[in-house]
Amino acid sequence: MTPDFALLLDMDGTLLDSEKLWEIGLHDLAVHHGGRMSAQARERMVGGNMADSMDILHTDIGKPWLDAQASTDWLENRMAEIFTEGVPWRPGAAELLAAARAAGVPVALVTATRRHLVEVCLDTLGRDNFDAVVCGDEVPETKPHPAPYLTGAALLGFPAASCVAIEDSPTGVASALAAGCAVLAVPCEVPLDGLGATVTDSLASIDLPYLRSLLL
Repeated sequence: MTPDFALLLDMDGTLLDSEKLWEIGLHDLAVHHGGRMSAQARERMVGGNMADSMDILHTDIGKPWLDAQASTDWLENRMAEIFTEGVPWRPGAAELLAAARAAGVPVALVTATRRHLVEVCLDTLGRDNFDAVVCGDEVPETKPHPAPYLTGAALLGFPAASCVAIEDSPTGVASALAAGCAVLAVPCEVPLDGLGATVTDSLASIDLPYLRSLLL
């Protein structure tokens, strides 16, 4: 039977419990620049794009003049080292992904992370689990712009209105809603109430019929 909906899945903090690993990398970057990252600055970075995150970090440590691209390169090299050691799944994520594949539901990974780091994470996620992968450096605009989710839906051959997006950040939720997707929000590092998405504490209690019902 041909599936009548598709899934668009964020990566960091949604499928993989990698936001805590990004925090390690960002902390190391701040130390590399002779500073210390505040908890408030880290919270503002969750789900954001790399350019904005570097601006937040540089301002936070009192060095707004630092070069954003140089910091990005340093951070991504550090994150590649960390990710190579293994990235844990978020509760219920692997099981939900396996259920989608078994049922023939099309799945796209839609992430703001750049391709070379996503390739490292796909060693954990499994490349065959996705019909399409949209990375942050492969779209003209990144989250919260709708372009990433519109691209993911198009690659699967579905209108965005027939897709359920699963996200863990306000930026990601905004992107998916702007694209016209139904959105399930699974908080990881920051609360997601009041953003217009359906909120659940964990993917461990979520199944495919429930996700399909979000489109009705």
